[in-house]
Amino acid sequence: MFMIKLAIICLVVALVAAILGFGGVAGTFAHIAVWLFVIALVLAALFFVFGLLAGRKIKNEITRH
Repeated sequence: MFMIKLAIICLVVALVAAILGFGGVAGTFAHIAVWLFVIALVLAALFFVFGLLAGRKIKNEITRH
């Protein structure tokens, strides 16, 4: 959740910078926002998969005993 918040903050800063005419700064912050969002999505997908795998192992252990 922290990375999503940072991505949103960077996006807002990019929008404000673009409105004020700072194109280079706006572009940089927009790229940072995109990268943070992509990293957050990848980490969320990994944690989801690892959670499913751990849940299956726990279920197998419970049903085995």
